[in-house]
Amino acid sequence: MQIIVVGYGRVGSRTARVLGEEGYDVVVVDNDHLKAERAREQGLTVVEGDATDEETLLEAGIETADALGGITGDVEDNHRICRIGSEYGCRTVMRISEDVSTDVYETYVADCDEVIYPQRLGAAGAKTALLGGSLNAIGDLTEQLQLTVVTVDHESPVVGNRISTIELPDTARLYAHGRESEPMTIPLPTTTVEAGDRLALVTEQETLDEVETRLLGAE
Repeated sequence: MQIIVVGYGRVGSRTARVLGEEGYDVVVVDNDHLKAERAREQGLTVVEGDATDEETLLEAGIETADALGGITGDVEDNHRICRIGSEYGCRTVMRISEDVSTDVYETYVADCDEVIYPQRLGAAGAKTALLGGSLNAIGDLTEQLQLTVVTVDHESPVVGNRISTIELPDTARLYAHGRESEPMTIPLPTTTVEAGDRLALVTEQETLDEVETRLLGAE
């Protein structure tokens, strides 16, 4: 499987390294020379250039790539990158920020295969999205992480709260949300939790009990 990772910052570098270590054919694209050099030092194939330029992506192998991740810190660049990727029929994954409006969010969702919020899950979410796997695929990033899905009830302390205001330990990330009997998706920060909703999280095992208490209340 050939994967192009555009952006070798904190999230992109971890994503590329994990995929490379698992045996995937990874090409990193970045227009920052120092970041490109760091990727080369990790033994990764690197194309140095502006990925919003189609020629750069052609040099990276977009014509035969299975997946393309626009994981730079610039949302609009990521959007342009993924739109180019879509023209070549590969899976496109776009990094966005949590402050996008609903209208803009819907545009991004329509123009790529999946959007990710690295602020919530970092490389785990990016890797899963690029591979096109289920939420369970992130469990192999580290033995210390555990995926859990909880269903909130009427007595849950988070009912009525926006997703963005839910306080969790630093070791936990809320990854997906779903209304009762509806598919789970990455939520907007303005999504309000209702009784019956399901919340998917990744957390270190040692803080699982604390996370469940904050979401469901004490037994």
